[in-house]
Amino acid sequence: MVKKLRRKFVLTATLSLLVILIGIIGFINGANYLQVQTGADDILHILAENNGMFPDMNGKVPVPDDKKQGPGDNPGQEPGGDKFSGEPFFGDKMAYNRTLELPFQSRYFWVKLSETGKVTEINTGHIAAVSSEDAESYAKELFLKKNKTSGYVDKHYRYLINKNEDGSYLILFADCSNGFYNANRLLVRTLLVGLIALIAMFILVYLFSGKAVAPVVESLEKQKRFITDAGHELKTPLAVISANIDVIELENGKSEWTKSTKNQIKRLDGLVKNLLTLSRMEEENINLVFSNIEISKITEDCTTYFNAMADYKKINYTVNIEDNIHINGDKAAYNQLCTLLIDNAMKYTPEEGSVDVSLKSDKGMRNAVFEVANTCEKIPEGKLDRLFDRFYRADTSRSRESGGHGIGLSVARAIATSHGGSIEAKADNDKRMRFIVTLPLLKSENK
Repeated sequence: MVKKLRRKFVLTATLSLLVILIGIIGFINGANYLQVQTGADDILHILAENNGMFPDMNGKVPVPDDKKQGPGDNPGQEPGGDKFSGEPFFGDKMAYNRTLELPFQSRYFWVKLSETGKVTEINTGHIAAVSSEDAESYAKELFLKKNKTSGYVDKHYRYLINKNEDGSYLILFADCSNGFYNANRLLVRTLLVGLIALIAMFILVYLFSGKAVAPVVESLEKQKRFITDAGHELKTPLAVISANIDVIELENGKSEWTKSTKNQIKRLDGLVKNLLTLSRMEEENINLVFSNIEISKITEDCTTYFNAMADYKKINYTVNIEDNIHINGDKAAYNQLCTLLIDNAMKYTPEEGSVDVSLKSDKGMRNAVFEVANTCEKIPEGKLDRLFDRFYRADTSRSRESGGHGIGLSVARAIATSHGGSIEAKADNDKRMRFIVTLPLLKSENK
């Protein structure tokens, strides 16, 4: 129980960090890739506005105070309006220098096409990796897709199709390979940092998880100790009450009251036994004696105990048991598992309903499958796995009138788990449900 709690705590903390890291890494790298694309689009729009050429940046970009021309500086040029970007320039000296260097840092090429798609001019002088033939091939390919004016070609060339007033086309390409290369490097580095952070977080959380769950563990231990002590303390008064009822019946004969008292004693005794069994199994202190047992025979014997109850409630009770199925398990524990599930089905099956019990090996001959199905007035709402929670009751199908305590299925799950198996609940429809126990067959039985 404590180990499971620690595992859940570590898993929850690690998954939380993973979600945060995915969000941060995704945002950083997404913004970085978007910046590369935005930069390429800015270059393409500048070229489109200037017929495929960069304008003279000096005199067209506002100059910072420390860069303004003096008397000896090229008097033919005057710093003026921002014809380059069409917007006021708010940058500093570094941004100004970067803007001036833009034509020398950009790698681009363009192709001019006539209205009919005939190539009229190609310029590949600003890029070495693309020949005129390649540029013409890209342009003709894009001309056929004129419905899309921008995008990527050959993965890392950002293009822009600009239609002139005379009907001709200017198709511009900007090389984004360097930007994508740096973006990919950043992605790898952030993923590596994220992985290291996740591993470090996992180790630290695992080391300190013991202290984090200590209060919960202490509370669970006190609860288990109380259940164990209370169970043992209740055994003695129950035995005394039962003996006194027997004496009263010998002296005065049986009556409705003594019979009712005995039924309640039996019910309370069953609850105490189930509580002690569940507590010992969760503490892993129960002494199960595992051996080769034939569960076909045990299941068959167990089903016969409920024939009278089925007849009394007019239940259609069917049993289908495959012969010679063996597991490595504890005979008493498996018998208790069968009894709990069939008893649960009988309690919550209405009169003239049906209960079906089956035992068979699965198709792979690796597991034994014990199944108890029954009709009921209403399937419990929500997840059916909650039926295995201790003291859980659905409002309608698990009422106190049926005599249940909400602990039998918890014990059944503990027994199945202790045998290396599992148990699950399924609803066939809104009036029928099944409890399925899967237990590993004995190795010699596997084929």
